[in-house]
Amino acid sequence: MAMRYPVISLSLPGADKLTLLLFAAGLSCAQSLMPVSGPGGVVRLFSSDAAILESQENRKDIPCTVTPNKPVLGFDMRYHSGYEVSVPLKELAGTENLLTMVFRVTPQDHPDDPVYLSQHVGVPAITDDERGPAYLQGFFDVGEGKYHVDWLMRDRAERVCSSNWDIEAELPAKDKQMPLDIAPGVVQPSDTEPFRQEPPVARVSNEPPLNVKVMINFAPQDSAAATLQPLDTNALLSILRNIAREPRICKFSIVAFNMQEQRVLYRQDGASQIDFPSLGKALVSLNLGTVDLKRLSQKHGDSEFLGNLIATELKDDHSPTDAVIFAGPKVVLDDGIPPDTLKQLSDVKLPVFYMNYNLNPQANPWRDAIGNTVKYMKGAEYTISRPRDLFFSWTEIIGRIVKLKFGKAAPSSPVQ
Repeated sequence: MAMRYPVISLSLPGADKLTLLLFAAGLSCAQSLMPVSGPGGVVRLFSSDAAILESQENRKDIPCTVTPNKPVLGFDMRYHSGYEVSVPLKELAGTENLLTMVFRVTPQDHPDDPVYLSQHVGVPAITDDERGPAYLQGFFDVGEGKYHVDWLMRDRAERVCSSNWDIEAELPAKDKQMPLDIAPGVVQPSDTEPFRQEPPVARVSNEPPLNVKVMINFAPQDSAAATLQPLDTNALLSILRNIAREPRICKFSIVAFNMQEQRVLYRQDGASQIDFPSLGKALVSLNLGTVDLKRLSQKHGDSEFLGNLIATELKDDHSPTDAVIFAGPKVVLDDGIPPDTLKQLSDVKLPVFYMNYNLNPQANPWRDAIGNTVKYMKGAEYTISRPRDLFFSWTEIIGRIVKLKFGKAAPSSPVQ
């Protein structure tokens, strides 16, 4: 799921739309748990806010339209829910304002344990003649279960807009074996740090550990896009996190590259843990909106880059690697990887797998350059379009790696 922040979109003179992403450190905009105090763990609310939430009254002191978002399972194996609010710009006209959202999410199975969250959004000065709406969004995560949401928004003049609704998050029966990253009945603020470090994993000690190399193309679904969208970033990170959490893997080698820029962005060799914060810092250097004139002069630059990268990482790898895993969106090349480069891989006996991140496989069902290479090496390709694809494909991949190394099936691999 994408990294999200509260957003306010304003139609202002001289521009079709100005979107302000208000996540500066001084503007506490991201939704956060409200602190508790006292021996009973009581949440301290303004008496007026508490009265509105308790009454569950729909107020329109500030004319607004609230649209709830149904919980959606993300690639991070968490259900994401929230809301969207539209307010006429003329209602926000005047000097700078501050909108405060307070909402209470109550699990149906634990009505005495509601979770309170809040967020604040600063609004710039708006002239009286502005027209059109302003849009705001808020998000939170829930585990499986049913919930009731009571929500309010107020400005500095104490005008209030309030609403309430019910939501439900439930896995289909065929996916019940999928372990979620959030427990049933739990409510949490949405994560705003996609590159946070994974906690240490207890590795297996009753069998030899596995060493894997992951070659991941950090690129948008649309190869012509000028930016790497949060949705794509988080999906690719979710693939990495699934691999990082595997207790049978002891050593990780990571090669993060980008096909548009034809360069390796980050490398980590033989580490006991994937360094996500360092990976995040490396991705800041991506600049997809520009074109290098040197690359334009190279007729087959993209195919040569990919071919040389794969050949170097697989053929010249002297570390004890048990499998190589490719991941990322499709790489469509006019010429494909040169046959001479593929021949260099003929004597490479490593098991190879391809986790192809493709949200719309029907639009392009043909095998891409990496897929052709994996097929040439008698590897296996998996299409990742939904969260369940990620779970089941990784379950099968780790099962195959274990069987190839030890001659037996992975003991904890569920059957697809």
